[in-house]
Amino acid sequence: MFAENAEKELNALLEQWTDNENRTRAAFVEFKDHLATMDGITLQFKGRPGVSYSLRATHSAQKERSLFVLVDVVDDEPEARWLSVCFYADMIQDPDELGDWVPGGLMGEDACCLNLEEDDADMRAYIKARLTEAYENAKA
Repeated sequence: MFAENAEKELNALLEQWTDNENRTRAAFVEFKDHLATMDGITLQFKGRPGVSYSLRATHSAQKERSLFVLVDVVDDEPEARWLSVCFYADMIQDPDELGDWVPGGLMGEDACCLNLEEDDADMRAYIKARLTEAYENAKA
């Protein structure tokens, strides 16, 4: 499931990350755990302290793309971290138009990014539904 050293690096982040009233740490863990239930995926993790921490999910059926979702912990203010969950724009629908269209924003391709800056159960559920949708499209 985890690429080499990814779980160790991810756990190091989680151990030092103290959540606040925005509960972005809890949301990040919820998204990670949701991805971990999916068959055939590999999770990679890349930390760039002061910039971002990126959890990347790839399905084994993917041949042309190196991931189907990028869950970024934006770390420009470590005491006020927020999440940006980015998908290739052609892999998900955004029926409620809650995402930001980012031309060339994901590995040079158009992206749809959903941001979570504060505790919002509806937005967490919406993002999880998009995670599942992207997963289904990645394995097709």
